[in-house]
Amino acid sequence: MGQFDSRDDFIRVTYRIECSGDPAAMAAKIAADQSTGTFTELPGETAAVRARGAARVQALTPLPDAQSAGFPSTEQGPFRRADVVIAYPLDAIGTDIAALMTVTVGGVFAVRGITGIRVMDIDLPSAWACHPGPQFGVAGSRRLMGVAQGPMIASIIKPSLGLLPQETAQVVADLCAAGVDFIKDDEKLMSPAYAPLEARVDAIMPVIRDHAQKTGKQVMYAFGISSADPDTMMRHHDYVVKQGGVAAVININSIGYGGMSFLRKRSALCLHAHRNGWDILTRHPALGMEFRAYQKIWRLLGVDQFQINGIGAKYWEPDESFVKSFHDIRTPMFTPEDCPLPVVCSGQWGGQAVETYERTGRTLDLMYLGGGGIHGHPMGACAGVRAIRQAWEAAEQGVSLADYARAHPELAASLAKWGG
Repeated sequence: MGQFDSRDDFIRVTYRIECSGDPAAMAAKIAADQSTGTFTELPGETAAVRARGAARVQALTPLPDAQSAGFPSTEQGPFRRADVVIAYPLDAIGTDIAALMTVTVGGVFAVRGITGIRVMDIDLPSAWACHPGPQFGVAGSRRLMGVAQGPMIASIIKPSLGLLPQETAQVVADLCAAGVDFIKDDEKLMSPAYAPLEARVDAIMPVIRDHAQKTGKQVMYAFGISSADPDTMMRHHDYVVKQGGVAAVININSIGYGGMSFLRKRSALCLHAHRNGWDILTRHPALGMEFRAYQKIWRLLGVDQFQINGIGAKYWEPDESFVKSFHDIRTPMFTPEDCPLPVVCSGQWGGQAVETYERTGRTLDLMYLGGGGIHGHPMGACAGVRAIRQAWEAAEQGVSLADYARAHPELAASLAKWGG
């Protein structure tokens, strides 16, 4: 296992591998298969060729054995596991994301003999700072919403699907009156026949402008502009910009790396990333990809706000995974400005505010996104927003929600409905 003089000469990928044989031998096989090697010796694979292009195993950390295999296997356990770091020469990959994913990720799941493999992290050298990164990020999001400090309180259009443009505009008016900082289309809402993107924009933006004129508060609205066709996506983008919009919801896995790159280079909007589809990559613990590795690519490509679920989420993801995800996107890759705004979401209603505050490092640089937790409040949406703000006040003051609720009926009502 070689050591290297300069971190800038190599891309280092950490894999968690599982096999019935020797993990060190398997790591060496992966390094060879994913760079210069093949199933047999090659006359052209000289020392000079290997020096230019061969990946090398840099480190191996043994882990406890697994009793069952990640992949279906006819072999008997126990299965040996290890975290291995494989270093790929920067000259062999460059700074292209397609090349990175092809060489370091695309083929490793096909390697014969492994019963489990997971991409844990990707350590990129400084040459990769050439990618644009977030255009707005945390500071720009605050500026566009006019929220100088504290958590940014946000909501989602509900019902998720089925509302006509004018019906959607009425929900927007209610949420603006409730005092939210941000509203978004549900990720499932793009340009359906009953509510095309242009018609939604035409109905919603006058409500946003009217509220701003009356109150001085410009609520950020993120329209769902995702499309597999870059021209359609840019047409939607341009229409939002023309009508004074400042943000868009982007289904990053659906539009892909190329779509995101195309959009970011031309975008005037704050890009709110929804990661639907990520669960396919990560839900099996012995297979797939950790969020730590996954999120780095989308940050390079330029997402400004990143949804990452939350404490007590309505989906499968455990709280510990959310906490790790939060800290991952708060960790600079090259500069502090390349950190997107964390968006805490999925079943959030205020009852999770205190634990969120404590477990994310007592930071307020986050967006707290409530859908049903606002719309479903027994006293109405305005009370739902107030209850969430009250929960965050309690968190900052170090007061329990139950104690704070004694003088705050909106918070008390949400605790009575949803527990806590």
